[in-house]
Amino acid sequence: MTIQNDKVALIEYTLTNAEGETLDASSGNPLAYLHGHGNLIPGLEAELLGKKVGDKFTTIVPAALAYGERVDELVQTVSTQMFQGVDNLEVGMRFEAQSEQGMHSVEITAIEGDQVTVDGNHALAGMALTFEVEVVGLRDASDEEISHGHAHGAGGHHH
Repeated sequence: MTIQNDKVALIEYTLTNAEGETLDASSGNPLAYLHGHGNLIPGLEAELLGKKVGDKFTTIVPAALAYGERVDELVQTVSTQMFQGVDNLEVGMRFEAQSEQGMHSVEITAIEGDQVTVDGNHALAGMALTFEVEVVGLRDASDEEISHGHAHGAGGHHH
């Protein structure tokens, strides 16, 4: 059996940046995902297609196939008045913001006086990401998993 659409794969992985710093790892808790349903970044999902249990590989996923390129327009400076009801604003805080494109997450990146800089880019946007991956499990997805669009159970989504 190989990884293909509507299969649940379990992977062990380590994610590093260009400097070799570990950004995330499964650390003995395999990630279960439903292939072909957009549960992974596109570049990693494409690399997993056709792999089987026991396969190990390293791949570098370019920013465009990971979390996208940084978009300068998603960095804005706004007044602290935009954060009514929040007593202590701090760099690193995340908020949900309403825009013309709907709700999206922003992070405070700077505070100067009554001006707050927020960034709506994903924290890993603009970065090429290196994944070391081992496929440790593979099975057919259940009808329920396919209809929900994600894996259930250990390493997957729990309802």
